[in-house]
Amino acid sequence: MSADSLIVLALLLPTAGAGLIAMTGRNPNLRETVTIVTSLALFATVMGVLTAVLSGAEPRTTPVEIFAGVEFGFSVEPLGMIFAVVASGLWIANSIYSIGYMRGNDEPRQTSFYVCFAIAIAATIGVAFAANLFTLFLFYEILTLSTYPLVAHKANAGAMAGGRIYLLMLLGTSMALLLPAIIWTGIVAGTLDFIPGGILDGKLGSTALGLLLALYIFGIGKAAVMPVHYWLPAAMVAPTPVSALLHAVAVVKAGVFTVLKVIVYVFGIDLLSATGASEWLVFVAAFSLLMASLVALTRNNLKARLAYSTVSQLAYVVLGAALATQAAIIGSGMQIVMHATGKITLFFCAGAIAVATRKTEISDMVGIGRRMPVTMFAFLIGSLSIIGLPPFGGTWSKWWLGIGAVDAGHAWVVAVLMVSSLLNVAYLLPIVARGYFLPPPEAKSGEPVAVTEAPAACVIPLCITAALCIVLFFAAGEVEALLAQMGMVAPTDITATLAKGEPDGP
Repeated sequence: MSADSLIVLALLLPTAGAGLIAMTGRNPNLRETVTIVTSLALFATVMGVLTAVLSGAEPRTTPVEIFAGVEFGFSVEPLGMIFAVVASGLWIANSIYSIGYMRGNDEPRQTSFYVCFAIAIAATIGVAFAANLFTLFLFYEILTLSTYPLVAHKANAGAMAGGRIYLLMLLGTSMALLLPAIIWTGIVAGTLDFIPGGILDGKLGSTALGLLLALYIFGIGKAAVMPVHYWLPAAMVAPTPVSALLHAVAVVKAGVFTVLKVIVYVFGIDLLSATGASEWLVFVAAFSLLMASLVALTRNNLKARLAYSTVSQLAYVVLGAALATQAAIIGSGMQIVMHATGKITLFFCAGAIAVATRKTEISDMVGIGRRMPVTMFAFLIGSLSIIGLPPFGGTWSKWWLGIGAVDAGHAWVVAVLMVSSLLNVAYLLPIVARGYFLPPPEAKSGEPVAVTEAPAACVIPLCITAALCIVLFFAAGEVEALLAQMGMVAPTDITATLAKGEPDGP
């Protein structure tokens, strides 16, 4: 099968899987087998596309004209390829984890949960492979609509309120800001296609470019740039596998992916650097990065703390996009990958703790590391990757962002990155210390501490994603090399830049 056909298959597989899941809903074992088989088939298909891309192919489908100047179509470039690999690969782990979590908590409406999950993954692949702004916008909105039932899954008052905030903020920002930005782009550029180097050079002055960029940044609500972030903590009423979907696999990653895609293929980093149109965004992203970390420090609920951590970590991606240098863009792309594996590990651990002990507040997790040693060790690994310490994958994204900041003449951003890492330490490692070094309540009364891990279907995926945090430290070169082919500048210039600036170590 050709790589072009594999794009279509990658879109059809999770869509068809959603239908089969609905049909097999009366048989939980068969339903969940369909889910896992579909996720494996999707990952194999995406890897087939990756093989073609690494061989030099540029897979694309024949565009369909919707109306004059607006087409529906798909094409694969390096950033979208990486996003598709991350989303499809982590869907496998999340599907296995969901079995243990949903059954362990005896969650209602499990069939609709798996159906909506599959549709959300299909939408994510559509976002990753979109050839133009129109196609991306269409799948971006499908992603919002398909994940709303997941956020409101528990159907209690809190879930419904959180779901309303989620839907209203994401649809509101899209319709009020993102859609006008896309229309404006189409009018001035005459195309909505993603083109290396951008499509706006010579079309707008620096002030207008800055305004258009603001419409995109705050219109892409899934990127959760402050103050358009409140939907993310509000959505933590969802089951933990949904939180993992929101934070690691699909939703927020679709947001920051879209920001990067727009910066590189609509504006172009050369245009932004020459006009200074993204200078304001450097400060907004730095503020969001630090402020969200400070808020995370105040949250006692584990999922709420991780939610604000995500707001901060997403700001790294936006910061790299705003710096508009090759190294910073590579750092942003690396952050999408590294944060995905680290944060899904942390959410898996939070869910496993809830399943095994029914504890959700950090203050109640005294000695939890002695009762759940495997889970807490995985939490430690995920935390160290988020912090950015070697030998964990998160090291490299911060390294490249630091290089990009210096290249852009914003050396102060390096200090921001360092302070942020210290704040990461402050809100993550005390959880580990509390879990390992303080005795659990039963130990104080002389009772033996029993090991009570969550079901294997929960523990195995979190071990796999924790291991990935380490693997990615050593496999980062392959990710960097693919990101370097994004068409930011001429290939020879990229090669020279990497040869000059690629680090030998963290």
